Amino acid sequence: QVQLVESGGGLVQPGGSLRLYCAASGSIFRVNRMGWYRQAPGKQRELVANINSVGNIDYADSVKGRLTISRDNAENTVYLQMNSLKPEDTAVYYCNAGVVRIPQGSEYTYWGQGTQVTVSS
Repeated sequence: QVQLVESGGGLVQPGGSLRLYCAASGSIFRVNRMGWYRQAPGKQRELVANINSVGNIDYADSVKGRLTISRDNAENTVYLQMNSLKPEDTAVYYCNAGVVRIPQGSEYTYWGQGTQVTVSS
């Protein structure tokens, strides 16, 4: 029984900033990879950023230098700090995590419900 709870989305002007939060909770033995994906209208869901359990990070080329992923292992929380936002960043952002449940076993992938980010004047 694992849930990912997201917050922090909203409406922001171009050049502005938002910070997204996602906390994993439930019967968790270990949270491995955590990440953010996004899906814009009419487009496929795409990777924004991933961070593994030891802090190795992958970013989509389109967000490098503007968006920063981080995590708090003690809180099983992943963050996405979004700066210098552009209209093309408008999308539903989904939290994603690979979780080993209690008792220890196989890893399962979980998704958050999605949070809307709109970048517009």
